[in-house]
Amino acid sequence: MPSIHFATFDTAIGPCGIAWGERGVVGVQLPGKDKAATRARLRRRHPGAAESEPPLSVRQAIDEIVALLRGERRDLCAIRLDMEHVQPFERRVYELARAIPPGQITTYGELAKRLGDPSAAQAVGAAMGRNPFPIVVPCHRVVGAGTRLGGFSAPGGVKTKRRMLAIEGSPAAGTPDLFEMN
Repeated sequence: MPSIHFATFDTAIGPCGIAWGERGVVGVQLPGKDKAATRARLRRRHPGAAESEPPLSVRQAIDEIVALLRGERRDLCAIRLDMEHVQPFERRVYELARAIPPGQITTYGELAKRLGDPSAAQAVGAAMGRNPFPIVVPCHRVVGAGTRLGGFSAPGGVKTKRRMLAIEGSPAAGTPDLFEMN
């Protein structure tokens, strides 16, 4: 089993993290309340991972993520992801999601149609909920029918999703959501 390494880094939305191995990035962690919380989540997701100085390719990925979360238009498709442990259906969903440009959105149903199975919207939503590469695989750009934001499994939930969409200039950031009403 290849060794896994990780690092934390500061962004406009808080301290994020990234984990990598020999074949590329194996995980991205959205921010916890502080670096210690982000580090702890990375260690839970990648037991035995060593905190390390990132190699050049990972450093470049971090720089791109930081720039995107600062509001710069960045295409993160060049970041090499290690999807060896990702199921084939999820891999297809993530590949489609990576093609959604910053500031744009699509729906779970639309991704299901693009996969050739319009009835798979819930399966697409479940895949997004298990996304090990948030930001790089921009699950925050996938919303429910009628641009309802839907859930978001990251720390901060829908508020984090809304904030990321606002940074990217998406009009969906102002859309009311059923999960936030009451």
